[in-house]
Amino acid sequence: MKRKLTLKLIAKELDVSISTVSKALRDSAEISEDTRQKIKAFAKLYNYKPNNIALSLKNRKTRTIGIIIPQIVHHFFTTVIRGVEQMAREHNYNVIITLSNNDFDKEVLNMELLANGSTDGFILSLSKETMQKDDFRHLTEAIDQGMPVVMFDRIVDEIPCDKVLIDDREGAKLGVNHLIKTGCKKIAIITTEDYITIGKLRTKGYMEALESAGIEVDKDLILKLDAIDELNDKAKARIKHFLKGKDIDGVFTINEIFAVTAAKYIMEADKTIPEDVSIVSFSDGELSQHFVPSLTTVSQHGEEMGRKAAELLINKLERPEEEVEQYTTAYIDTSLIERESTKRVK
Repeated sequence: MKRKLTLKLIAKELDVSISTVSKALRDSAEISEDTRQKIKAFAKLYNYKPNNIALSLKNRKTRTIGIIIPQIVHHFFTTVIRGVEQMAREHNYNVIITLSNNDFDKEVLNMELLANGSTDGFILSLSKETMQKDDFRHLTEAIDQGMPVVMFDRIVDEIPCDKVLIDDREGAKLGVNHLIKTGCKKIAIITTEDYITIGKLRTKGYMEALESAGIEVDKDLILKLDAIDELNDKAKARIKHFLKGKDIDGVFTINEIFAVTAAKYIMEADKTIPEDVSIVSFSDGELSQHFVPSLTTVSQHGEEMGRKAAELLINKLERPEEEVEQYTTAYIDTSLIERESTKRVK
């Protein structure tokens, strides 16, 4: 398959910066006539056509960061936004926030709108549908056109950009190990289908924690849902059916929405929490703190994640153009917050 020509490739072939290529193709007076003609001739020879994402490079002068998140109702994402805004304000940047609503087309549209002169770079967490489609062309096109991108939480390894993550596998092990330490031996997990990276990694951590403790992994105690930020009636019914009649003493969930739903059905079955069944979930949000009983959680420290993502993006925007492109994957530590949904460690 013939390789698609991009600003990045033109810059590499002619030994100039991406910004120089972009300006030359727009007849900017900042670029010498000779350089402009050379770049335009090369682009014409190889039939270069700009794509509709990041059509103009904008000289990176808006001092505005674009954020694209899957859902605003998720407490974790609100804390990430707070962290981004704090760091942006400290460096005199503005922030524009958009929602994909877990829709692929909306995510692409948001990138197109923000790239068209409104922002200098993106911070984003992928939508569920984008991960399901396994289609990331809108990201690679933006990056190839010189638009810096920082991904957080829901990422794809193959995309060359900065990323901010927690160690989902180790975070899950932290939560499941706590259940084991409190005496739980029959621990169920409510997670997502494997195409959602965080669900896959947290499930792996759950299984590794059980195996390390000498507890056999029972596939009948693993429920994978095609949902992540919110539950429809079908997903709620699946959780209810999954828990019905199960001989379990612990439940680990990959988010707090799954946890409070599970807790509701456990209590409807005349079982008490944590005496009969203990619960640990990811995400230390409002639901976890105010649910009765309050939930023991693995905190992702979203605010810290947001600050780090903004720091990485601002560093990219303010680095010298001639500096060699390098990418960083930063990890934010998780921590366990003990509350009423688990017993005290024996």
